[in-house]
Amino acid sequence: MKDKYIFPAIFSEETGGFNISFPDLPGAFTCGEDFEDAMYMAKDCLEVYLHDLDEIPKVSTPNSLSLKEGEFIILIEADLLSFRKKYDRQTIKKTLTIPKWLNDEALNKKINFSAVLKEALIEELHIR
Repeated sequence: MKDKYIFPAIFSEETGGFNISFPDLPGAFTCGEDFEDAMYMAKDCLEVYLHDLDEIPKVSTPNSLSLKEGEFIILIEADLLSFRKKYDRQTIKKTLTIPKWLNDEALNKKINFSAVLKEALIEELHIR
């Protein structure tokens, strides 16, 4: 699974805001009070929807989509890595093995093993 996806969204301006749908994602609908809010809501809707999928559907090209009068297409990017970093707070327990002398030293210095491992993994994976 990739971390970034771009999907076309169909916007339609209505009284009091915009309605947004994603033709490749059944049931993915949202709305916004103004254009700025609609853009924010479209990105949020796309990221939530994609995050819950096991398999990402094929993306339509904008010129292959049929529009009704008053509708227009905007490409919306979903950054699932950023989304997971922001919302996935679930923790898991890992078992690891280190030399006894290293464990003793870390305990003497009151080192938080989980925090050190997390920071080392983030650095090793170049995630920031």
